[in-house]
Amino acid sequence: MSQIIKTNEFRSKVENKAGIVIVDFFATWCAPCKMLAPVFSALGEEVKDRAEFLKVDIDKSMELAQKFQVSTVPTVIIFKDGKEMDRLVGFIPKVNLKNKVESYL
Repeated sequence: MSQIIKTNEFRSKVENKAGIVIVDFFATWCAPCKMLAPVFSALGEEVKDRAEFLKVDIDKSMELAQKFQVSTVPTVIIFKDGKEMDRLVGFIPKVNLKNKVESYL
């Protein structure tokens, strides 16, 4: 299972981190988020040596949702060396997410 981080952890775990970090902005009440969760976790396990997969609950970290202008969940943002490189909105099939992540590895 992917680690859920809060606003106070975001700087050290994402913005100041070298390498690839994939962040799933989600909500507990969101059906597509629930569908994406096992896909996100499984892919995180597959590439754990090359990328870190984290989750942000937008209801508990509204500041981050606002900062990154997340208005629809799930929103997956790919960060490289702390900078946003790409974002995907809505449910993403595993193969599509894997191809997108691997394009940054």
